[in-house]
Amino acid sequence: MVSTAPTLASAEATAWTALHAVADPEIPVLSVVDLGLVRFIKFDESGQIEVGLSPTYSGCPAMTVIRGAVIAALRAAGFSHPRVTELLAPPWTSDWLSAEGREKLRRYGIAPPAHAVDSPRSLWLQAPAVQCPVCASAATEELSRFGSTPCKALYRCKSCLEPFEYFKCI
Repeated sequence: MVSTAPTLASAEATAWTALHAVADPEIPVLSVVDLGLVRFIKFDESGQIEVGLSPTYSGCPAMTVIRGAVIAALRAAGFSHPRVTELLAPPWTSDWLSAEGREKLRRYGIAPPAHAVDSPRSLWLQAPAVQCPVCASAATEELSRFGSTPCKALYRCKSCLEPFEYFKCI
């Protein structure tokens, strides 16, 4: 009997490589992998691939675009009939952002989430202390809870006076 493990491992590596190239349509410096949207890659008995995706929130308007980009990337990588399953549970959290993704956000001028989400109640209490992605000052202020997308808030640095977006802890 011939083992298919190396073939599946190779196919999975190919899939991950393809998914690393799928940019988030709202923050193009991040891939869907950087964002932690990809929850799993599975293969059924016939070798067909299924990818589990978690939206950043249940009403995320970018999910249609992301789903299409994931399917297109997998097809381009040689997977004939990829399936995408949206997963709402457990809900996506900003804790799933990769370390590389957090650094990409900072370099892009968006402050990454300031802390881990240990309790949903902590998200409603007080605005977090956010470090400026331009000058690294902690002297910042929230201007608006809502930025260009629902997952970002608008801040201003009191040191360098630059406005910037903050990727909210969710």
